[in-house]
Amino acid sequence: MRGRGPGVSRALRVAAALGGAVFVLWAAATLTFFGLRLIPGDPAQAVLGGPGSQASAEALAAVRAEYGFDQPIWVQYLRYLGRLVTGDLGTSYSQRQSVASIIGSQIGGTLLLAVLALALAWLLALGLAVWSTRGGRLAAAVGSGLEIVAAAVPHFWLATVLVLVFSTTLRWFPAVSTAGPAGLVLPVLTLALPLAGFLGQVMRESVLDALEAPFVLSARARGESEPGVRWRHVLRHGALPGIALSGWAFGWLISGAVVVETIFARPGLGRTLLNAVQLRDVPLVIGVVLVVAVGYVVMTLLTDVVSRIADPRLAGTGRGSGRGRTRDLAQVPAVRA
Repeated sequence: MRGRGPGVSRALRVAAALGGAVFVLWAAATLTFFGLRLIPGDPAQAVLGGPGSQASAEALAAVRAEYGFDQPIWVQYLRYLGRLVTGDLGTSYSQRQSVASIIGSQIGGTLLLAVLALALAWLLALGLAVWSTRGGRLAAAVGSGLEIVAAAVPHFWLATVLVLVFSTTLRWFPAVSTAGPAGLVLPVLTLALPLAGFLGQVMRESVLDALEAPFVLSARARGESEPGVRWRHVLRHGALPGIALSGWAFGWLISGAVVVETIFARPGLGRTLLNAVQLRDVPLVIGVVLVVAVGYVVMTLLTDVVSRIADPRLAGTGRGSGRGRTRDLAQVPAVRA
């Protein structure tokens, strides 16, 4: 029986990726919709300004009829899904603006914060992995301890310590995020350090495995220098787990932005989401959640592409990668000799 051709396999992968993306977006919208509906209180009051608005019974009835709150919950859910399918995110209850315009005005700051934190976490994780694997047992123990501590530190505690040290004591950076580059330093460090600890753990283990892999022995047998082996082969292999986790890391950074943007009084999707949840602003909450879900899906697809570029074995049908592994293994006896 003939196997599927590369074109069919590629089409199946694309279809599976698109199906998974649609499922993630649907699940995010559904869970958020019903989760907000479980919060005690009348959503009509949220539209009119909250419980303190002292709205009349007639005004509440009019709002329920206008927004469909007097309909069964499943009818409201299907109507909302129908609007989402057409790209209509609705109008914010609290700000009386379209959800799309609110998100458009806030998303830039959060994306900048997340991208800078991800890049810094990568640099710190790779640097720590390289140093701890070539500095002997002491460096390995110190590196492992730093990674564990960094990965376990909560954002709110780390942000408080950074403010006390670098803002209150040393006065190097502002405690409240400003528009300039200095206002980004402490928020980026707060997000990047815990992520660097987690990425450093997986990268260090991957680097250690690569140092004992057949392709490294083959490179040394061909006369390649030790720095060349590390930079051209070991680091490329060691970065693969970090690349695979970057999609998850991006979503984790966006969730951490809720805390960081609140502590440093920085505008962005995090603070917008927190305020919207407190006000039971259902359209705005679901809009922000969907945008974050879209970002997670896009980053996951990008990391898959980058992983295939970094590791050509993932891009082939399996036969080419098998031949490559055979060539590497064939050169191992020469190294041992």
